[in-house]
Amino acid sequence: MSTQDKIRVRHVMASTYVIVDGLTTVHEGIGLARKHNVKALIVNKRNDDDEYGIVLMNDIAKKVLAKNRATHRTNIYEIMTKPALSVSPEMNVKYCARLFERFGISRAPVIEDGEVIGMVSYNNIVVNGMAIDDE
Repeated sequence: MSTQDKIRVRHVMASTYVIVDGLTTVHEGIGLARKHNVKALIVNKRNDDDEYGIVLMNDIAKKVLAKNRATHRTNIYEIMTKPALSVSPEMNVKYCARLFERFGISRAPVIEDGEVIGMVSYNNIVVNGMAIDDE
């Protein structure tokens, strides 16, 4: 078995992520993304029966900026994808990459015991996963 077969999402995920309320404005969300240097915002659950949502920066470009909507007057919940497709920290990175390809996504929250513990993207998988594989 190669080293690549043993690399888990936990090993490559980014531990930097931002969770926002759905009522956060897009303007505030952009500010938080800049401040924390992230490319996506996780939208918090409203209650225990709810699911996490996600907003990528390209969602903001396509659904707000390209449509000439005001960032101060548009809330995150209006443009988010919900439920966000999430992955387990124990998932093998090759299956994570296949999941991303199958569903046409580029990043996902990492959920353990119902809580967000990180964010994983193609970039994390390739850059961090290959570094582990080379060791």
